[in-house]
Amino acid sequence: MILVVFLYLSSFLSITFTKAFITPAYLNSSCPSSLNFTINSIYHSNLKLLFSTLSSNATFNTSNEDSQVFLGNATAGQAPDEVHGLFLCRRDLNSTTCQDCVTFATRNVTKICPTGKLAIIWYDECLLRYSNQPFFSSVWQNPPISVSSAEGVTEADKFDDSVLSFMSAAASDAATSRYKFARAKKENFRVNKTLYVLLQCTQDLPAGDCLACLQRANADLLWCCGGKRGGRVLTPSCISRFELYSFFGESFITTVELEAPGPPPPVSRFPPAAGPATEPQVGKRRQPLWIAIGTIIPTIIVLKLSAYFLPLIWRRYKEEKAKRRALQVLRSGDEQNILREKHEVESQDFPIFPLGQIFEATRHFSDENKLGEGGFGPVYKGVLTNGMEIAVKRLSRTSGQGLQEFKNEVTLIAKLQHKNLVRLWGCCLEEKEFLLIYEYMPNKSLDVHLFDSTSDIQMDWKRRMRIINGIARGLLYLHEDSRLKIIHRDLKTSNILLNHDVNPKISDFGMARIFGGNQNEANTNRVVGTYGYMAPEYAMDGIFSVKSDVFSFGVILLEIISGRKNTGFYHSEDSQSLIAYAWKLWCEGNALELMDPTMVQSCVLVELLKFIHIGLLYV
Repeated sequence: MILVVFLYLSSFLSITFTKAFITPAYLNSSCPSSLNFTINSIYHSNLKLLFSTLSSNATFNTSNEDSQVFLGNATAGQAPDEVHGLFLCRRDLNSTTCQDCVTFATRNVTKICPTGKLAIIWYDECLLRYSNQPFFSSVWQNPPISVSSAEGVTEADKFDDSVLSFMSAAASDAATSRYKFARAKKENFRVNKTLYVLLQCTQDLPAGDCLACLQRANADLLWCCGGKRGGRVLTPSCISRFELYSFFGESFITTVELEAPGPPPPVSRFPPAAGPATEPQVGKRRQPLWIAIGTIIPTIIVLKLSAYFLPLIWRRYKEEKAKRRALQVLRSGDEQNILREKHEVESQDFPIFPLGQIFEATRHFSDENKLGEGGFGPVYKGVLTNGMEIAVKRLSRTSGQGLQEFKNEVTLIAKLQHKNLVRLWGCCLEEKEFLLIYEYMPNKSLDVHLFDSTSDIQMDWKRRMRIINGIARGLLYLHEDSRLKIIHRDLKTSNILLNHDVNPKISDFGMARIFGGNQNEANTNRVVGTYGYMAPEYAMDGIFSVKSDVFSFGVILLEIISGRKNTGFYHSEDSQSLIAYAWKLWCEGNALELMDPTMVQSCVLVELLKFIHIGLLYV
């Protein structure tokens, strides 16, 4: 009891007497809603003790300042209510900044994640993490959080390659350094510009795991921050950042050229003698005696009341838990399937967004933020607190697709990474909401610009060729170059999205299927997709393979060339599809009549005939 009283008092007094500090710069946080504790439970008490220990480790140095100031981990309680925690401060900042950040994080994380059994919060100066499962000395890279500069650069591809090459070398330095930390600069990186990079892992990681974490973070930089003047990726185990301005702490030595820093200067527990600037560090701790008395007495009263009420609350909690378990057993088979599917999605190694965060980003799914509606349900634009734009697909309860398609998309696209595939950032499964969170595509889908004469994007021949080649690269990746052989099964112009630069990205993997290493085709009784884009053997017999997607791509290619839809296409003489019309023109030697009239000025006829020929071969 004396030890408990001391820990509670030390936590309470450290908050009361702490010196004034500058609020750390909040970046992001994550607290999956699937695992919660009860307020005033044993786990809650252990979490408070953990925060007290971590704050003490950050505030009071020992002679071993290397591990105590910038990295600290601790465990409180015993299983099943054991809680593990860790903080990591940027090593280029001073110890006072670290102390302030950790103290603030321990207070603020419970506001953001009030009942989460696991959470992580990132600031510019530090990160704080805790969990009901041990995680020390292991690599954890989900969820990855990204922050990018709003400004872009010219010749983005060359810029990105040079940045990644430099950061790769810095990652090796960080992984092999004593503190798992490296900062570096490259002068004359661009005209009158210097590149600054910083990489850091939690110091408990082995060198190989640290390097793997940083390499993955550097790769993610290309997705989030490609073509930008700066950006960073934050994970639970490492951080990676680059900028075209100096963002290091004051201790950065300007002559460093890609080398991990040496040991920081010793940090004394006591301020230097004399000098008005250092005097408040001690002076501010001197508080009147009545304040100490006024905090000790209420704390003792609270502890006594807790000792009486905690067993009652814990007993009530176990009874309620038993009732909920009994109700689950009595639920219908369909609802049990939904719960099981939902658990499988949440158990994926994949970011789960809190519903409140999505509500805030989309303004509670306001009509002003609605981008459109598909078979899955409505799609909304959202803006996260870090300024990143997202697109949110919301499963409609009257949708033809269901939870199985939702799970299929999460498990498939989360494992795929290619510049011509839409990036899935995460999902949300709360309060009967099933949401998919994608990167935002500002230029909408390809069909909008092909078939709408009011489109503000000029679809000249050069642009259409680039779109065709981009779709082909994405499809080749799905069929041949990814770890999994994926058959999309619903390839169409409305599922081709266009980014800021009008580059194509394949989307909507709800109907996709994975093929085994030696598997070439499969058969299904449930034919899904869109008529007009389906290969005949799939539409009639349910047989699908990579050829099914190639057929759909051929239809898209003919639509891009003609500017006309295959579905609902009617020729003036006799009703027929776009494919039949194109074939007829080709056989009559009039293939150029297929061309969209708006391309007359920009089109190269030899190239056009070649693409028409390829499109007809595909179908």
